Amino acid sequence: MNSVVEARKFLDTNQVKYIFAQFVDIHGAAKVKAVPASHLEDILTTGAGFAGGAIWGMGIQPNGPDYMAVGDLSTLGLVPWQPGYARIVCDGHVNGKPYHYDSRVILKHQIKRLEEQGWTMNTGLEPEFSLLRKDEHGHIDPYDLTDTLQKPCYDYKGIRRNSAFLEKLTEALIAVGMDVYQIDHEDSNGQFEVNYTYTDCLKSADQYVMFKMAASEIANEMGLICSFMPKPFSNRPGNGMHMHISISDGKTNLFQDDSDPSGLGLSKLGYHFLAGILAHAPALAAIAAPTVNSYKRLVVGRSLSGATWAPAYISYGNNNRSTMVRIPYGRLELRLPDGSCNPYLATAAVIAAGLDGVKRELMPGKGHDENLYDFSPAELKKHKIGILPQNLNEALDALEKDSVICDALGAGFTQEFLMLKRMEWVDYMRHVSDWEVNRYLEFH
Repeated sequence: MNSVVEARKFLDTNQVKYIFAQFVDIHGAAKVKAVPASHLEDILTTGAGFAGGAIWGMGIQPNGPDYMAVGDLSTLGLVPWQPGYARIVCDGHVNGKPYHYDSRVILKHQIKRLEEQGWTMNTGLEPEFSLLRKDEHGHIDPYDLTDTLQKPCYDYKGIRRNSAFLEKLTEALIAVGMDVYQIDHEDSNGQFEVNYTYTDCLKSADQYVMFKMAASEIANEMGLICSFMPKPFSNRPGNGMHMHISISDGKTNLFQDDSDPSGLGLSKLGYHFLAGILAHAPALAAIAAPTVNSYKRLVVGRSLSGATWAPAYISYGNNNRSTMVRIPYGRLELRLPDGSCNPYLATAAVIAAGLDGVKRELMPGKGHDENLYDFSPAELKKHKIGILPQNLNEALDALEKDSVICDALGAGFTQEFLMLKRMEWVDYMRHVSDWEVNRYLEFH
């Protein structure tokens, strides 16, 4: 929408009664207030008010100021699965100014650095998710109990038997302007991926939040659980959120260079940006893979289907899905992020890392086209291939030491993030799991 008049006409034409003023917390979870459509102007000016201390990661105490969600009119759109409702994406404001703890505001600061160079970063996010159910004992299984193949990737029966959900989801996404171009069954039982066309990185993050809102609620209405949990099953591939990355000057993909002698089609700018991502990979892990469960996905080893499809190695290669960054000619595919990440924060951190590589004119070294899952520790050492953090605590340590990423996110926000995630790690370490009980109860 370009004007309030146009927005009013849109709301009236579609019989919208309520508008969700929507933002995300530090974890990337959608938060909303339902505002009567007659109060659209309030959302656009003062904003919808929230108690800041009630929102994860805003750094506001119970006696602190209100968090005001101020709408971005260009994002106003319908909520197709909830007739009579629209959504508008909001930026957080506190005391009348954009709030530096708000993840969309953080991303905008990094986008401004690109704009100063005349650049736009485009991203294509690939959400993987699991369709699940709980049995009478609370155990999770694929919703389709016939989805039992050892190697189920691209299985026709899996797509056919879940088509009611997949079609409703796709129709909802198309209705809000997302260009869905393919849907597939992934390599874990009950796992799917829906691909839609790339766009500028801010809109892309907005769309990813909308995707998760749609998928979760449509599934709930059908009696399913749609989970973006990185690793719901220990012996099956996990859910990633691969990020395709390129930079444009508005006309041309500046990452693409057909004269690249390596055959990857990357320009010097592309190589510098790639090198920045690799150099800051351990810290990026804390933002792109931000949960305890994330590191059950980022492991060295195999799964029942033959591969985990998740990166454990800080490396890149030509169409090599065992590396952290795959190079589909002329762009980057960062395979590190998973479905638990906040897309605004992950994107902001990637920009900061990439621009550091550009500033310092870093080069990524030799790429690897071998199957790194087969490399021994000695071979990894020989080729100087680093391993990503293997648990959340290691990743948080790396983030805390990385001044480039911390400065980009802001010192106050970074401390809030580290505090919350350290608490999560401590909770996890104190938890006594079924594995421990089964192993040690009568061990001595």
